[in-house]
Amino acid sequence: MAKRFTASAKQLKPDPVYSSKLVSKFINSIMWKGKKSVAQRVVYDSMDVIGKKIKDASPLEVFETAINNVKPMIEVRSRRVGGASYQVPMQVRPERQRALAFRWVIQAARGKKGKPMHLGLAEELMAAYRREGAAMTTRENVHRMADANKAFAHFAW
Repeated sequence: MAKRFTASAKQLKPDPVYSSKLVSKFINSIMWKGKKSVAQRVVYDSMDVIGKKIKDASPLEVFETAINNVKPMIEVRSRRVGGASYQVPMQVRPERQRALAFRWVIQAARGKKGKPMHLGLAEELMAAYRREGAAMTTRENVHRMADANKAFAHFAW
């Protein structure tokens, strides 16, 4: 069986501003075509915007809470049983939870057309911090799908 983890988890260094591995991983997720400095500028500018708009919490605290709010606990996966495919609800591994949360937040921020990326990202993170926004809607839809297919949970093995 193949290894579950790659060397990137061991090599990941904390980001220079917040000394957080979570922020560093998020910057790597935002990065396009190897342009890390652009991704860092986007993330740090959005953190500055968050710091100005939310006074009672630090930007890092808002970021971590937003990501934790968006993480899905359960998802549906296709399972083929006897010629039929079933959507089986299953628990989500912690690495996949984080990856899905990052993907949904970034996708929602990129979906805000007509705004610079750092503003869209800041808005989406603040919305997720308050448990609203497009990323939270995606999470709720995933949970709703899992709940609707609870009858097939016995196929999970």
